[in-house]
Amino acid sequence: MSEPVRLSKRMSELGLCSRREADEWISRGWVRVDGAVVSVLGSKVLPGQKITIERQASAEQAQRVTILLNKPVGYVSGQAEDGYQPAVTLVKASTRWTGDRSPTRFQPSQLRSLVPAGRLDIDSVGLLVLTQDGRIAKHLIGEDSTVDKEYLVRVQYTRPGRLPDADLKRLNHGLSLDGKPLRPAVVRWQNDDQLSFTLREGKKRQIRRMCELVGLKVVGLKRVRIGGVTLGDLPPGQWRYLRPDEQF
Repeated sequence: MSEPVRLSKRMSELGLCSRREADEWISRGWVRVDGAVVSVLGSKVLPGQKITIERQASAEQAQRVTILLNKPVGYVSGQAEDGYQPAVTLVKASTRWTGDRSPTRFQPSQLRSLVPAGRLDIDSVGLLVLTQDGRIAKHLIGEDSTVDKEYLVRVQYTRPGRLPDADLKRLNHGLSLDGKPLRPAVVRWQNDDQLSFTLREGKKRQIRRMCELVGLKVVGLKRVRIGGVTLGDLPPGQWRYLRPDEQF
């Protein structure tokens, strides 16, 4: 027989919600296992047992928002640090993009539990996802995430001549960080001083560190796409809602 697992973990594996949301719903009595309400945190289930959630949980989940922000330089992705403000402080009625076609009305309550699904360095700009939906966060930054992210990177070569083709190939596949090989990437020249990077992982300052290994200095970094969602015409410092027809 398969071993029992924590109910919250199983709910996350099934894509019902995040583990944090699962614990919240369990404590509220919104979760049933084989038809019976389970309200004790830490309860375990067998893989074959049927898990259902009450309508209150589904309704609450449907109201959670996901916001796309064009982060400018000088803001940190997560909590405030070293005197720098978190990017979420840019999310307010006055900075909503006028081109946002979503009918959703902005409410201050939407800022509650609005967290970054991924990060951008303080000196990097572009597409940052902020979400209240644990399913989206797990999809984008979970250990098993396969969502690719595209960046435009302006560089300077710090060695004589031009970057050798062999080093461009190493950027695509062959480099290691922190003693571990990096997943294959897609790196190609856009013009004489700009590269396009497409990655399926997000180690801290990964692109800058990759570039350093082959003698490139990053002078500008902008994320332009996450999965099927692009930055588009969203102006720096402004935000919009993720549309129902968009998928990462």
